[in-house]
Amino acid sequence: MSPSITDLAAGQEIGSRTVEVTRTDLVKYAGASGDFNPIHWNEAFATGVELPGVIAHGMFTMGSAVQLVTDWAGDPAAVVDFQTRFTKPVLVTDTTGTPEPGATIEVSGTIGKLDAEAGTARVDLTVTAAGQKVLMKAQAVVRLS
Repeated sequence: MSPSITDLAAGQEIGSRTVEVTRTDLVKYAGASGDFNPIHWNEAFATGVELPGVIAHGMFTMGSAVQLVTDWAGDPAAVVDFQTRFTKPVLVTDTTGTPEPGATIEVSGTIGKLDAEAGTARVDLTVTAAGQKVLMKAQAVVRLS
């Protein structure tokens, strides 16, 4: 059941989620998206172009963040706009053969603004990895009942 705009207030938290990321996840995402840039799976290449190591796709990070909103809204089609700025890459270390993730993305959401006339809520997301904000001004506009 989707939230009702009459039950919401600016500043209200919608929840949080933790996304554990492995290099296998990045390879799967590369296949699904068609983005096979080696900075997302090849350590030697990534460090050769002066990155600290393999980094997650920006769109993977964005999608991981907005999933909190779609789950909360109860309908992915309720998200009518999503924007962000990328500030830091998500470094994904090689943990092949271990149960540990290579990176952890933390996402939390808060109602930033309500527009009763339009029937929408702006959800402001805080997205961090390794203690640093990786997305800035991550905002989703959700059409509510």
